[in-house]
Amino acid sequence: MSLSRHICAQSLIWALDYFTIASLKGKMGRIFEKRKARMFARWSKTSKAFTKVGKEIAIAVRLGGPELGGNPRLRMAIQTAKSLNMPKDRIENAITRASSKDAEGIEEITYEGYGPHGVALFIEAATNNNTRTVANVRNFITKNGGNLGTDGSLAFLFNRVGTFTINPPEMDLEEFELELIDHGLEEIFEAEDNQLTIQVAFDSFGSMQKFLEQKNIEVLSAAAERLPLTTVTLTPEEEADVLKVIHLLEEDEDVQHVYHNMVLSEEETES
Repeated sequence: MSLSRHICAQSLIWALDYFTIASLKGKMGRIFEKRKARMFARWSKTSKAFTKVGKEIAIAVRLGGPELGGNPRLRMAIQTAKSLNMPKDRIENAITRASSKDAEGIEEITYEGYGPHGVALFIEAATNNNTRTVANVRNFITKNGGNLGTDGSLAFLFNRVGTFTINPPEMDLEEFELELIDHGLEEIFEAEDNQLTIQVAFDSFGSMQKFLEQKNIEVLSAAAERLPLTTVTLTPEEEADVLKVIHLLEEDEDVQHVYHNMVLSEEETES
């Protein structure tokens, strides 16, 4: 680590308390973590949970092969499966099915549009039938006061980042943070249950994942996310309209993630 980088990093630590570093730029990241926790809770109550994570495993195997050592995306998918309490045998079966020559072709597709009240929506899907999926997505959005846009029309409104949730390591936290900065750390803040959430630029995801593995730090969850660069604030009634659409989309088996640029009310972020 260069002297200038060390000085900048140390100055940051002196200036801000460890658990409030993200207060300058990380508010949306913290809010997203709460949203993600609630989303996983909803998934865990439905039969769709394992279907969604199974598709992510299948895509990871198709792109990088079934060996964990050389496939960081598969390791991330398996960690997500474990966080949803997916049984070990189902994880192994998902990898085996995805590795077979007769594996179902699953394609990653994104959709962009506006929900009710002008809220931007960025939707990530994994499907073997794009015709079916786009029809469902369009139906959910247009029937609730929104419209589906063209590919790439709203991508500029979101910043793609990587997030890792870990338990605090048994080492000096200031020194640990300096090491994280060397591997792309942008934000770090306290998550639920005294855990830490680490946020990096998307192109630093692999470097951070490798570093945490080398340090034998258990990653409780890891994901590529999209955080809004600009936000809109709605009334409680308008917010309910948008959340209805988001919940409908998240319940669709082909939809993996739904991102938006709506500022959630205090009640919604704490629920």
